[in-house]
Amino acid sequence: MADQQRAPLPHDFHPPVHEFTVVSDDIEHGAELADAQVQAAGNTSPHLRWEGFPEGTKSFAVTCFDPDAPTGSGFWHWVLFDIPVSVTELPAGAGGGKFEGLPEGALHVRNDYGSKDFGGAAPPAGERHRYVFTVYAVDSEKLGPDEDASPAVVGFNLRFHTLGRAHLVGEYEEPAAG
Repeated sequence: MADQQRAPLPHDFHPPVHEFTVVSDDIEHGAELADAQVQAAGNTSPHLRWEGFPEGTKSFAVTCFDPDAPTGSGFWHWVLFDIPVSVTELPAGAGGGKFEGLPEGALHVRNDYGSKDFGGAAPPAGERHRYVFTVYAVDSEKLGPDEDASPAVVGFNLRFHTLGRAHLVGEYEEPAAG
C-alpha cells in the first residue's frame, strides 16, 4: 500500500456527531497492534473503556473495521451492538472465546471472516492496514437488527441512530515473505 492512497475512514461518510473518548489498555491510537489483536497470534478483542458520551444515550455499539482491505468495501472484524448503557467498559477477550465480560443482551453479527465474534488483524503480507475500533452512542436500547443481520445493515441502522462516536485506530503489517 506504500504507493496507494489510503482509504478514507468509515466515519468520513457519516454526518458529524458528538465526539467522546475511548481508551484501551491494549491499543494506543496510531500505534502498532499487539500480537493479541492479530488473528494468527492471539485473536483477542481488546480492552475498551469509554466516557463523555452524550445525554440521551440508551445503548452502545462497538465495531472494528479495516478500510484498507483489498476488497473494494473494506473488511469488518467485529460488530457488536445492544450493549446496555450501564456498560462503559469491555475487558480484553469479551468479543470471543468464552465471551467473558460480554454484557447480557449484547449481540454479535457475523464478521467478514464468517464468525460472530472478534476476528484479529490479518492483512496481506507486506501491507500496512488500519484497524478502526469505534464505540457508538446509540439513541435506543435496541438498535433493531438481529444477530443474523449483515455488518452493512447494522451500519445502516447506526447511521440513523448514532448520537456520538469515539474511535481508536491501530495499525498492523504482516511482514513480507522472504
